[in-house]
Amino acid sequence: MRIARFSHQDAIRYGIVDETDLVVLAGDPLFAGFDTTGDRVPLADAALLAPVIPRSKVVAIARNYRDHASELGNEVSAEPMLFLKPNTSVIGPGDSIVLPPQSQRVDHEGELAAVIGTIAKNVPAERALQYVFGYTIANDVTARDLQRSDGQWSRAKGFDTFCPLGPAIETEFDPTGDAVITTRVDGEVRQQGPISDMVHSVAEIIAYASAAFTLLPGDVILTGTPAGVGPITAGQTVEVEVSGLGVLRNPVRAA
Repeated sequence: MRIARFSHQDAIRYGIVDETDLVVLAGDPLFAGFDTTGDRVPLADAALLAPVIPRSKVVAIARNYRDHASELGNEVSAEPMLFLKPNTSVIGPGDSIVLPPQSQRVDHEGELAAVIGTIAKNVPAERALQYVFGYTIANDVTARDLQRSDGQWSRAKGFDTFCPLGPAIETEFDPTGDAVITTRVDGEVRQQGPISDMVHSVAEIIAYASAAFTLLPGDVILTGTPAGVGPITAGQTVEVEVSGLGVLRNPVRAA
């Protein structure tokens, strides 16, 4: 089942994607289930939004693909390397990534994202995927120069617009399968790699994170990026595709 959050006639609603239509849900399915209103909205008439706005946090993992760690001159961590992005960094498909004037080098990082559906604390890896509502696509936009100069990553990863999510949440996606992440800038492939190349699996990441802090419904887990990260500039368009989840497309502009 594919769930979208969308705007239509000045109202924000949720719907199940049914080919060219959205079957309108009575409320946020994370909390209200999948009851429908009986209404249908053509996809062409709806503006897709970020499929979830985390009420609590975006949890991300660094250096979870060996080739990406190597391209930046880093070692792979024996344990998941976690950091947080504020929920104010989240934007949806079609929204602009805004380049902050403080940075001279902003990079794309295409990723698979998991959306937590149930309160999770100290969950074992073998049961961790039971706490996932579904999966979507993310771009962990990063001010690379500030990441290096600050010595910690909160500012470099946390600017407004630095966490595009979308286009929808797929509840039936298999994070242990052979899906491929592809990132394109103005149509040119920059990143491409299978999610099976993750050092730490989605289940392991959720278990590790939940041992440190409680994961709440709507929290988003970013699972790392393959090699090929690179700069984006004003006027370009970034597309992140995960096979089975669609394409997340965002233009880039200066502040």
